Amino acid sequence: MRHRLAVLLLLLGLAATPALAQPHRIVSLNLCADALVLRLADRADIQSVTWLARDPENSVVAAEAASMPVNHALAEEVAALQPDLVVVGAFTNRSTVALLSRLGMPILELGVPQNLDGIRAQIRQVAAALGQPERGEQMIATMDGRLAAIRRPATPPLAVVLRPNGFTAGRGSLVDEILRRAGVRNLAAEQGLENYGEIPLESVALSGVRLLILNQPENRAPSLGEAMLDHPILAALPDLRLVRVPARLWTCGGPEVADAAALIAAAARQAEGEGS
Repeated sequence: MRHRLAVLLLLLGLAATPALAQPHRIVSLNLCADALVLRLADRADIQSVTWLARDPENSVVAAEAASMPVNHALAEEVAALQPDLVVVGAFTNRSTVALLSRLGMPILELGVPQNLDGIRAQIRQVAAALGQPERGEQMIATMDGRLAAIRRPATPPLAVVLRPNGFTAGRGSLVDEILRRAGVRNLAAEQGLENYGEIPLESVALSGVRLLILNQPENRAPSLGEAMLDHPILAALPDLRLVRVPARLWTCGGPEVADAAALIAAAARQAEGEGS
């Protein structure tokens, strides 16, 4: 009897709890969250985004962030802003998140989308928290429109995404879905690699791969990991087309993945024309 009474009181308490009002003092502590907050929230409601948002190499909202106050994910600077919503990511400093939670600040923590449906779900999650569900649906519709407009090659070429130290993306990853949307075959997936891992250069060289997709800028800083991408075994491959996809288009798993897919599809069509 007491248990049933306690449950009833709890339900009554939840029913009496007012709905969360639209936030008007928003702080983002994550680069990927920056991209959504800056495009979904009213500008006047944004108190601060991360300093990384201004980096044009890794941020898709560098122009929008140029005139915005920035933070370095320090609890004291966030607390001073008295936010009514703090948006963080899975890799945001955990001590900062814990301290802000102890201070009673409303926190929205974003995960890392694993596929296109995950991207759509995350957009809706953030848009709802910001009180802007219509803008979220418009962002999703724009992304889906770009995906639908992609012109794929007639014959899917074999491709591999190669990152420093032989790191690549296999079956079940967001990158794999992007490649399939672009109309290309993923070497790592066909070789049985699940999600993310390493692939030997020998496997790449012997596979007959046509597209080598690099997640790096044209003028990158030198490093041992990057030097592997210039290995002679790759340079000697015949009919190999190099495709550079800016990190900002797919690192975060946002609507820009449609642009990454379109870029890869265009390179695949060019490679198809050269091979005919």
